Amino acid sequence: MISLSNPYVGLRVAVLGLGRSGVAAARLLQRCGALVTALDSGESALLAERAALLTGEGILVMTGDAATKDQIRYDIAVLSPGIEETAPLVVNVTSKQTPLIGELELAFTLATTPVVAITGTNGKTTTTELTARMLRGAGIRAEACGNIGTPMSELLLADEPELYIAEVSSFQLETIRSFRPKVALWLNLSPNHLDRYPSMVEYREAKLRVFLNQTESDWAVIQHGSELPPLKARCITFSVTDPSADITLTEGTRIFHAGKLLLDIESSRLRGPHNASNLMAAFGAGIALGADPVAMACSVGDYSPPSHRCEVVAVKRGITWINDSKATNLAAMEQAIRSVNGPLVLIAGGKDKGFEFSPIAPLVRERVSRSILIGEMRHRIARDWSPAAVEVTDTLDEAIAVAADSTPPGGTVLFSPGTSSFDMFRDYVRRGEEFRRIVLSLADIPRNED
Repeated sequence: MISLSNPYVGLRVAVLGLGRSGVAAARLLQRCGALVTALDSGESALLAERAALLTGEGILVMTGDAATKDQIRYDIAVLSPGIEETAPLVVNVTSKQTPLIGELELAFTLATTPVVAITGTNGKTTTTELTARMLRGAGIRAEACGNIGTPMSELLLADEPELYIAEVSSFQLETIRSFRPKVALWLNLSPNHLDRYPSMVEYREAKLRVFLNQTESDWAVIQHGSELPPLKARCITFSVTDPSADITLTEGTRIFHAGKLLLDIESSRLRGPHNASNLMAAFGAGIALGADPVAMACSVGDYSPPSHRCEVVAVKRGITWINDSKATNLAAMEQAIRSVNGPLVLIAGGKDKGFEFSPIAPLVRERVSRSILIGEMRHRIARDWSPAAVEVTDTLDEAIAVAADSTPPGGTVLFSPGTSSFDMFRDYVRRGEEFRRIVLSLADIPRNED
């Protein structure tokens, strides 16, 4: 159900960017009675398909050069999170003093049920999936949305859930105004997106906006020891190392709250302290909402982490091949490296996001026998990791071939890029799928029999 206090009826609205969130925003606004124009400076077969869909619903669409030169004056514009405000498409609209909001803000202003918002550098998708799944196990009709893949606006076009569980990125939070989650989860913070933000200060400030509009009646679930400003919301803390947190981990696998065992991770398919942290945050959301933690725990057993995150693709030539394409920053790469025991060959590299790879060099020298580097940053990473054993390659195919020849039987090849994919691939999903395809095409014979 869309809110009866619909503020968009009769307004002339521009939707900037025709990704999945832009398409959902345009369709939602059309349903609200707005006069919608969808603008995208790109040109592709996929874009043409989306434009045809919207045109068929009575929405004006402009693409390519025409979109950046549109002369219409709008009452408001909805910006897709992947587009920077300095892009010509956006400047053409804002130069006419048109206010900007994001798709997340749009959906929130029309929603009639509460939101749980999950942010952090790593673990957002897993925690979002876990929280939605565990709350459904406790009888709450919760649906995952946001940066996880399904825009919140898309859910509003169907039957509205009882509770939105939204993965929110720093990009999405940049354009909020009234967005106010009933429960906000702060998982962690580490260097990322420094190609968009001048420094970690600005990146952190964007993330902190998740708490901006919360009040004393709301909740914040935060990692114990996080350096945060004073929050208005009531807090629940979690920690895998500090026993003074509200939700704690003992013996490496047992999650407790208020002296009661919530879950032994050994009974699930999840492993490692990072997944323990994700589970603890999800329990924190449930505790804040009054959900039954026993029912929540019962729904964890058959959950598997998202694709492209420490995903075992195959055992080929006696080698375990792990796809961790979703690791787009150093903290995620570090977690993946620490999760592997035995001989390890690492394939890393990708787009230059503005941060150095030197902070992880000691761990690489300690745990990785050989690193095979690809992408825009390959030569810089090689310098950062010297004198560790590294080899620079030009393609993912070449990197996998080198890994197959240099990893001993019983060893592991970990594809954990540590940065984004846009120098070579459309996104981390396509990058991970290509890794999987190449690995599965390898002959399944021991290397010493080649």
